[in-house]
Amino acid sequence: MQTAQNRKTITKLIGVVIGMFAFGFALVPLYDVFCEITGANGKTAGQYVSSSGDAVDQNREITIQFLTNNNAGMPWEFRPTVRTLKVHPGELNSTEFFARNISGKTMTAQAVPSVTPFYAAEYLHKTECFCFEQQQLARGEGLDMPLRFIIDANIPAEIKTLTLSYTLFDITGEVEETLALRP
Repeated sequence: MQTAQNRKTITKLIGVVIGMFAFGFALVPLYDVFCEITGANGKTAGQYVSSSGDAVDQNREITIQFLTNNNAGMPWEFRPTVRTLKVHPGELNSTEFFARNISGKTMTAQAVPSVTPFYAAEYLHKTECFCFEQQQLARGEGLDMPLRFIIDANIPAEIKTLTLSYTLFDITGEVEETLALRP
C-alpha cells in the first residue's frame, strides 16, 4: 500500500519538474511578446522601413540622449560620438557610435538597445543600426558604427526626452561554438 502511494507521489513530482522545465523555456518567448505589446523593458523593434508619407513635425523638438555600457568583462572602448541630439518627429536622423577592441585578441560583440521612458520604445524606429549585427574587431581595431532613426510623429506630447542606451556584450565564445558545430 505504501509503495503504491510512493509511486503516485514520485510520478506527480516528476510531472511538476517537467512542467517547471517547460515553463522555463516558454518564459523567454512570452517575455518577448509581453515587451513587444507593452513596450516594457524599453525593448526596441527590429529594422524599420519608412514610408514616403512620413511627415516631419517642425513644431516639436525631442532631445535624444545616447548612453553606452559594457557588460561585465567586456574590454572594449565603446561610446557615442555625440551624447545628445535634438530632433524633429518624423525626420530621418543619423549619428555614430565608436568601438575599439582594447583586448589582446579578436573578439565579437553584440549591442543590445534599451529606451527610456519604456513606453516610448514603440516611437523610436531604427532604419539602420549596428545593433542589428554582430561586430567583430581584431586586437586594437576601431570602428565607427552608424545609427539612423526616426522618432515617430505620433509620439505623445509629454515625451520631451528619450534616452537610448546600448549595452555591449562579449559573444566571442558563442560565435566560436556555433562555428565549431557547422559541418
